[in-house]
Amino acid sequence: MSIRPIYLDCHATTPVDERVLAAMLPYFTEKFGNPSSISHVYGWEAEAAVKQTREILAAAINATPEEIVFTSGATEANNLAIKGVAEAYFQKGQHIITVATEHKAVLDPCAYLKTLGFEITVLPVQKDGLIDLTELEKALRPETILVSVMAANNEIGVLQPLTEIGEICRDRNIIFHTDAAQAIGKIPLDVQAQKIDLMSLTAHKAYGPKGIGALYVRRRNPRVQVAPQQHGGGHERGMRSGTLYTPQIVGFGKAVEIALAEQATENQRLTELRQKLWQQLSPIEGVHLNGHPTQRLAGNLSISVEGVDGAALGLGLQPVMAISSGSACTSANTAPSHVLTALGHSQQLAYASVRFGIGRFNTPEEIDTVAKHAIATIQSLRKQTTLV
Repeated sequence: MSIRPIYLDCHATTPVDERVLAAMLPYFTEKFGNPSSISHVYGWEAEAAVKQTREILAAAINATPEEIVFTSGATEANNLAIKGVAEAYFQKGQHIITVATEHKAVLDPCAYLKTLGFEITVLPVQKDGLIDLTELEKALRPETILVSVMAANNEIGVLQPLTEIGEICRDRNIIFHTDAAQAIGKIPLDVQAQKIDLMSLTAHKAYGPKGIGALYVRRRNPRVQVAPQQHGGGHERGMRSGTLYTPQIVGFGKAVEIALAEQATENQRLTELRQKLWQQLSPIEGVHLNGHPTQRLAGNLSISVEGVDGAALGLGLQPVMAISSGSACTSANTAPSHVLTALGHSQQLAYASVRFGIGRFNTPEEIDTVAKHAIATIQSLRKQTTLV
């Protein structure tokens, strides 16, 4: 029986926590009702479960349950937020601002809107991956209707200054959307204090099931309008039609509940594991940390390696560890990571990059094994290059 590699790709997805699975299982077989069927006990059970998750998610971000709109994941939530605002507010203005390092689930909807006549400003980032707030302010126009900046980057883990961005947008009555797919359960989020109007969420980055997400849509101060992108039944306050997937929703709620309860201790543990790995890799000449050294997700370590072939590096590491060279959502793309090139990396450095996504079930012993093998692989590849 072959030994499976150590899983260090928790920004791509996470395993479902056993506690989450246990909470979900009854809703597949015993409590299988449709939450919209409120004329009998089966529907009541499902409706109550959905309501409970709305309350959990709302409390997690300091919203109200009515402001939570369930979707199939963060990609749909991003599309609903961006296209929905564009359609609802196009008479007010047709200018949208986003960032070069955003997930494709934000950049691609913006690119689509550009084909319809919208103007899209894509802000650059600084070498540490953070946006320049002065550049954001300069980019704002009277016709700007939306600013979309992700909370935590999926490749380099950088945490953008949400509070400051929210202040800038609110002062100018511009809607502020953030893709918080990587952030929910990992960092404190507060839509009131941070003046966030739309927030995209997903379960599977936080040890919940795939196929379920949510969009927070502000209802007051100000009330935000979002034009539905999916019609048929008027579910979710008319913003997202479709029968709610109760087992997935239950799992989403349980995953966030656990993550919030364990957030402080888990972040400390993950930070220690990340530092342990970096302390072993950083002495190697030509190994660079991608992104801000401290303003990042606790479990993220993204590095670039000089003087090695990116494909060879990936193949060399594969037998021991399951990692990503960048975003899992674009791994089929042979172009270098748009996030890393936005940092100013050369093509060679962008290709020869590795994202370690450390998670809940990783151990210090695994980190030592990974570090040892990574060091040996880098040294071997450099020796081969020298011989050639």
